[in-house]
Parts: sequence; C-alpha cells; structure tokens
Amino acid sequence: MHDKEKTHITSSPPGASAGILNILMYPVAAKVVGYIVAVIAVGLAVFHLYTGAFGVFTALIQRSLHLSFMMTLIFLTVSIRGQKNKTEDGGYKVPVYDLILAGLAALPGIYMTLNYQVIAERGGLATDFELLLGIVLTVLLIESVRRVVGNALAIICAVALLYAHFGNFLPGILAHRGYSIGRIAYQMYLTQSGIMGVPLGVCATVIALFILFAAFLDRSGGSRYFVDFARLATARSVGGPAKAAVVSSGLLGMLSGSTVANVVTTGSLTIPLMMRSGYTRNFAAAVVAVASSGGQLAPPIMGAAAFQMAETIGIPYSEVALAAAIPALLFYFSQFAIVHFEALRLGLKTGLDKDAPRMDQVSKGMHLFLPIALLIGLLVAGYSAMYVGFWTIVGTVIISFARRETWLDVKKFFWSLFDGTMNMLPVTVACASAGIVIGAVTITGLPLKLSAMLIAVAGGSKFILLLLTMCASLILGMGLPTAPAYILLAALVAPALEMSGVPAIAAHMFIFYFGIISAITPPVALAAYAAAGIAKTDPNKTGFTACFIGITTYIVPYMFVYGPELVAIGEPMEIVSALITALIGVYSLAIAVVGFWKRPCFIWERALFAISSVLLVYPDWRGNALGGLMFALAAISQMKGGKNLAANSAPVSS
Repeated sequence: MHDKEKTHITSSPPGASAGILNILMYPVAAKVVGYIVAVIAVGLAVFHLYTGAFGVFTALIQRSLHLSFMMTLIFLTVSIRGQKNKTEDGGYKVPVYDLILAGLAALPGIYMTLNYQVIAERGGLATDFELLLGIVLTVLLIESVRRVVGNALAIICAVALLYAHFGNFLPGILAHRGYSIGRIAYQMYLTQSGIMGVPLGVCATVIALFILFAAFLDRSGGSRYFVDFARLATARSVGGPAKAAVVSSGLLGMLSGSTVANVVTTGSLTIPLMMRSGYTRNFAAAVVAVASSGGQLAPPIMGAAAFQMAETIGIPYSEVALAAAIPALLFYFSQFAIVHFEALRLGLKTGLDKDAPRMDQVSKGMHLFLPIALLIGLLVAGYSAMYVGFWTIVGTVIISFARRETWLDVKKFFWSLFDGTMNMLPVTVACASAGIVIGAVTITGLPLKLSAMLIAVAGGSKFILLLLTMCASLILGMGLPTAPAYILLAALVAPALEMSGVPAIAAHMFIFYFGIISAITPPVALAAYAAAGIAKTDPNKTGFTACFIGITTYIVPYMFVYGPELVAIGEPMEIVSALITALIGVYSLAIAVVGFWKRPCFIWERALFAISSVLLVYPDWRGNALGGLMFALAAISQMKGGKNLAANSAPVSS
C-alpha cells in the first residue's frame, strides 16, 4: 500500500508526459506560426509587385531573397513526409527541427542582401562562412524539393552534385578532373551559374508575377466562370461535356502551370459529367488528362517553362507564344474532333448537360476575360513580360469591380497575395534545383560531351537524333514538373539539335512538348493517374488511352522540326498553307483514332486516314498532295455509306 501511494505521489498527472513532449516538439503555437506564414507570404508577394512596378534588385539579391524565404515557408508549412502541417484553425503545427531549418533557410538570402557589395568587390573569393552558407543552401534546397516536388528531382540534384565531385573516378567520356566541395558551394551560391542562375532568375521576376496574376484572377471567380463558359458554349453540341472538359482544361491550364492541379480542378466536375452523358470512365479520365497537359502548350501564358524558354533562347516571350500558336491550335482541334467522333460512335445525343449554367449567369463573369485580352494586347505591343505581368494584375483588380460578385475587396486582395506566394513554392524550388544540375554539369563540360555523343549515335540522321531526344525528354520529364524538365533538357539535349541545324525555337519547342506530355506517358503518367483517381478506373489503362487520344502531340513536334512553318518561321503564305493542310491532317488522324466518321470505318479506311494525316501535317507539297488524295479516297468511301461488315479495330474508349 505504501509503495502504491508513493508511486501515485511521485508519478506525473495523466497526460502530463504527452503535454511536455508536445511542448518540446512544438514550442511555438500553431496559430502563431500561421500568422508568421501569412506575413512572410504576403510580404513576398508585395516584394514581387514592388519589383514589377519599379524594377528588380541586383540579380543575386533578388534571387537569393526570393528563394530563401520560399524555402522558409516550405519548412513551416510542409512536413518531413511531404504533407501539409495546417491545422483546423488555420495555423501550422511545426516541430522544432523544422523551425530550425526554416531559420537556416532564411540566412543565405539575408546575408547576401546585407553583404552583396563586399562580396562583389572581393571578385571571385569567398570566406569560409560563405562557403558554409552555400553548402547549407544546397542541402536545404534539395530537402525542400523532396518535400514539395518529389523524390525524382531531389535524386537528380544529388547525382549531379556527386558527379561534379567524384567525376575523376569515372571512365571514358563521363570523366573530368573533379571539383572540391568548396568550389561546388561557391558555384551554387555566389555565382549566376548555379542555384542563383537564369532559371531561378526568371522565376523570381516574370513567373512570380504571372502566378500572382493567376491567383488574383482565381479569387475574383475567373476559374469558376471559365468552366461555366465552357459548359454553356458546348452544352447543345454532340459530346458537349467532353468538349467542355477540353475548353475548361485549356483555359485553366494556361493559368495554373500545373498539369495535375488542372486535372483535379476541372476533372472533379467534367469527368462525372462525361460519364453521365455516356462516355466510359476510362475515356473521360483520359480526355481530362490530355487536355490538362495541353494547357501549358497554349498561348498566351503557357506555364512557367515558356518564360524559361524565352530567356534561354534569348528572344521576347511574345515570339515564343507566336511559335506555339499553330501547334496549340492543332492540339486542341484534334481533341475536339476526337471527342466529337467518339460521341457519334457511341450514339450520344445533344443537350446532355442539363445542369449547364444559363447565359445570364455566365454573363456576370464575362468581364473576367478582359485581363486575358489585356495580357495579349500588351504582349503584341512588344512590352516586356515583367511589365505585362504587373499591369495585368493591376488590370484584373480594376476590372473585378465591374460587378459586385467579382470584387477583389481587401480580404480577397490579401488572400490573392497569400495564394500567389504559396502557389510559387514548388515552381521556385524546382527552378532553383534545375540550377543545381545545370551548374554541376556545366563546370564538367558534360552538355557538350552529351551533345556530341547523341550526334555520333544518330550517325548523321536527323530522324534518329529526334527519336533519341524524344526518349530523353520523356524519361527526364516523367515525375518532374514541366519547368525543371524543360530546363534540364535545354541544357543537356537541345544543343545537339541546334548543332545538327534545327532552328533554336523549333529545337526548344520539340523538347518542351515531350517534357509536357510525359505527364500522360506511361509508366509515370501523373496526369493520367490523377484523372483515373477521380474516375475510379485503372490508371495504366487511362495512361495508354491518353497516349492514343493525344497522339497528335507525339507527331506534330517532328513536323515542325522538318517544317518550321508550323512554328511561324517562313513566308506568310507558306505558314497559312502549312496550317490548312495540318488542320486537315489532324482531322484525318482523329477519324483514324476513333474509327468513326459518317459511319464506322473499315480497317482499310482507317489505315488511309492514318497515313494521310501524317502526309498532310508534314509541310511538303508532294506529301500534302498524296495525303490529300488518300484522304479523299477514304472520305468518298465513307460518304457512300453502306453497312460496315469489316472487323473494326477496338474503339479508343475501350
């Protein structure tokens, strides 16, 4: 009894141990951390609006401040397992080790800002503390990437650093003299050829403003009205729900820059609509996956990678958007044709979207298309991307007051700033980590070696070189966001295409396309997996169906390399002629994919449509003439009608 009483007196009250452990692990209240996150996020957004209006700071200051505080936000809001730390009351429950990492992440940017003049005057020399900061920055960046982007890019960064350090132990073409940890840290932190390189520079200036623009437009209700507009415009047509998915995914894809986010946003509404109208689960999921991927191909915004392309090639962004116009038109025209013919094949009726919004409802948000028009107008007028980004945000705020429902009042303005910064997190660390890879391989001379090797393996054949480049683009793009995938490809494989005589814009658009459609290419088809989750169907089956539906995207890049007219290079009449024949070509390809036009296709008709499509898309008058003849023969056969007794190949939706 005495022992029991003694035990009772000396032991802690129930739950006390757990409470002490909780205090030790989470010493700062979640609500307080929430306020800190809000202050940093809004402060960063204001920083970018300020630099957009009055000009950027010195490159290393602008980039280091942007990256450091973005990483601070990551360690405060994302757990070590890559999950959100957010609590029900809007705070963030952050363990001690993440508080320490958040503080360390802020140091490189603060130190660079306070000591930039001294660093610049020192001319290539660095203190031990600065090299230590470089190591800390590099390690924390890789961990940030692992948390918000994924393991694939983090592993690529680590391998690149190991290659830079241990390259002297490698054989053959991969060998180099090897670089010390201090030399690598200096390259990463104190030069513009590493983490603080061009990719991060574009992100910390142009991309940041366009992501903020997307956040302001979304808070004003733009995303909702865009989907409503798409549903209204297609409600009375054959296959209306699928066409609405194509339109809305394209509109939102331009703004979000994230294929998976676009799939989740539009697919949660359009996939059930398609299934209710009669499309199979698999086909519905594949349509959304493909259309969402294509949003980054469509001007005028095109996602973060397009801005990186403009900077890499050294041309105005408006020229990149112009070059992307015809391929994007071909892409979306083919998607419309495919869903239309599939609806005809299934015998679907018109007007199946009974819940589509009325015109009077949609008209309340039509003024939100004006910021897009303003953006296009400023780009066409030749203004810089930063100038366009800033004034488009200003225009969005002003235009929102046209109707009470879309007002960006003080509360919405605040949350637009907050959302914009939080949406920048994965893009920022992805671009910065691409700088790790570029910096690490550049000092070793690997890009030139790799280009020489690709050209040698191709044996002088442009087609084989394109095939190798496509494979490299699809492999590197799998599991990576578009921007870092493009940046890596631009550094490693684009030089091989340019050295073989491919125009720079065509070479970079080629790798850009395949970097994007890696999101629908098995085995790592992230967009298809996300869409399959909504449709509750097999992800692999959805991925292969998406490849089939998006087959135009696998063909067109080859064609604009062989015929630059498709990227707006050439005489106006040549460009117009190439566009017309290419439109007929992708229309023919859509018939071949679905196996239905006026009636189900015979196998030989389907083959004729498929072959003619390639000949028509290829910008050569002889091929166009032959392709046109083949299309005409198949079309005449279709128009004659008759009962199709041939064994048709499996429909695309199976």
